[in-house]
Amino acid sequence: MMKKIVKVPTLETERFILRMWTKKDAPDLYDYARDPDVGPHAGWKPHDSVSESKLIIENLFRQNMTWAIVDKDTGRVIGSIGLEPDKYRPEINSREMGYSLAKAHWKKGIMTEAARRVIRFAFDELKLEVLMIRTSETNIRSQRVIEKCGFTYEGTLRRAYRLYNNEIREVRCYSMLREEYEKLYLD
Repeated sequence: MMKKIVKVPTLETERFILRMWTKKDAPDLYDYARDPDVGPHAGWKPHDSVSESKLIIENLFRQNMTWAIVDKDTGRVIGSIGLEPDKYRPEINSREMGYSLAKAHWKKGIMTEAARRVIRFAFDELKLEVLMIRTSETNIRSQRVIEKCGFTYEGTLRRAYRLYNNEIREVRCYSMLREEYEKLYLD
């Protein structure tokens, strides 16, 4: 059976290109996804090989609305950001945003810059009513990105997420409504 590839438009920020993933990006993905400080914060295990990273690109990233975050200066992929269906609002035009970033690039405003661009795409192009995002109680860096982007904290779901290692975590839920987006981003 042929896998359906979701084509994502190329987006640009001041410092980054957000584009479709290709198989050739597997070494860059592996380079940051093998770090035990990256994946587990988002709920996935560190990658074991370039081959595993290639499978993730083919079976997850290219089959969903996921962009590679490419540094304009180096041409290297340093992270990912995506929009997937919002399983909590199936009857609403809503998506859930998720992301990951190479540890060497933390604390530089990169994810906030990329997320703001994807937020604009979500509301302007996809015409979303709601954009949501979740993170763990312990992922303070992600919480800061979420707050800088203007999301509203909705609450914490207890024992809501099972990790790759069977650990169960709470998740903090945030959302942005269309009218909040318009006030924050279009005024």
